[in-house]
Amino acid sequence: MAPKSDNTEAIVLNYVNEFNLKKASIQKTLDSLADSGKISFKEYGKQKIYLARQDQFNIPNNEELASMKEENAKLQEHLDQQKKAITEVEGEIKCLQSNLTLEQIHDKEAKLRKEVKEMEDKLVKLRGGVTLVRPEEKKAVEAMYSEKISLWRRRKRMFKDLWDAITENSPKDLKEFKEELGIEYDEDVGVNLQSFSELLQHGKKRARGQ
Repeated sequence: MAPKSDNTEAIVLNYVNEFNLKKASIQKTLDSLADSGKISFKEYGKQKIYLARQDQFNIPNNEELASMKEENAKLQEHLDQQKKAITEVEGEIKCLQSNLTLEQIHDKEAKLRKEVKEMEDKLVKLRGGVTLVRPEEKKAVEAMYSEKISLWRRRKRMFKDLWDAITENSPKDLKEFKEELGIEYDEDVGVNLQSFSELLQHGKKRARGQ
């Protein structure tokens, strides 16, 4: 097992051991990626720090995140209304059962079940944003979303390991150093990994409850 990544050397060693990479090959590849504009870098004397281009990541801004939360709140409100309607229908059934003949009860029950089914269909459409999505398409979207969340979490952890290692003995003010490098944390742009993870989990729970 590779050593724990508690400093820069250990982190680099992990990758070298895992992918059998050599220093010359790594340096050549990084320089090639930088020359082609696929990544960027900062020079500090003889040292280079390579960075991913931030413009390649499609991260929702504050306005988009607020819109998503607002839409989620509306869907929850619709769900509560439908639950209330279903409860009222069930109460009506119980009331009618004590006053109607058996045949009338069956007819009324069939009618009410139809109404409940229609309300459930409407609820499904609301949950899906009106446009119905096939199960396989929904599953594919959820899988892609889950993959992006996992990638976000993994990159966030990798950055923390590297940042801690680079700044462990640095005399620089970390905030100023971060600004010099043009680094922005999730919090700096108003996004939160946990809130996006919860959206996925909420969607799965809701799907199981259908």
